[in-house]
Amino acid sequence: MLPIRDHNPSGRRPYITYTLIVINVLIFLAFNLSLGEGRALNLFFYEWGMVPAQISAGQDYYSLVTSQFLHGGFMHIAGNMLFLWIFGDNMEDEMGHIPFFLFYLASGVFAALAQWVVEPASQLVTIGASGAIAGVMGGYLLLFPKAKVDILLILIVFFKIFPIPAWIMLGLWFLLQVGNGVISDPDLGGVAYWAHAGGFVVGLILTIPLFARLGGFSFWERTEGMPPHPEAEYDLSKTRIPRVRRK
Repeated sequence: MLPIRDHNPSGRRPYITYTLIVINVLIFLAFNLSLGEGRALNLFFYEWGMVPAQISAGQDYYSLVTSQFLHGGFMHIAGNMLFLWIFGDNMEDEMGHIPFFLFYLASGVFAALAQWVVEPASQLVTIGASGAIAGVMGGYLLLFPKAKVDILLILIVFFKIFPIPAWIMLGLWFLLQVGNGVISDPDLGGVAYWAHAGGFVVGLILTIPLFARLGGFSFWERTEGMPPHPEAEYDLSKTRIPRVRRK
């Protein structure tokens, strides 16, 4: 089950979302393709990725940020950028460009710290933008729970695309991260499930002030749980809250 798009056009061009995607792709191409898959690339990841034991030792705090822009393979970066493309534009639309950028970085930092809390002595390197993007998804869930997300379901040779509410898709995704985090062995490496779960929760929490400024639950009532569509029959305020057009 893979999300491929949502039905929520944003009201402004998401320059930060585009920029983040470009930066991540350029870094991936520059280092993964030039260094190959051998020892040089592993040393590069160890230098700039987040190593929990180093954080515990009071070292390499910069890696909480730099690790967000590193990816280990094509499917890794492709999946992350797809999720950022789907959910980032609407969050940037509501937050504004610079606040969204700071929100993105903060979600990534706290996501990395969530993984560190679970395995503070680990020497395994944590890389990827998924913690920051999980924060975007958590904020999206709070602001637009009823937004429709198209899901691609693949069963062997059969596939189908169908829309489901964001709260179902994002809720299931979050539960999957927590469940896998509980049953997986952190010493074996693989996916940093607790970074995903932690980033999601932090992103939701960091979005609460915006949610309150927009009107809280009354914002849900006015927007029906979906982002204001620029083509809808209402004027848009500076905060993107819909105002009914008078005839």
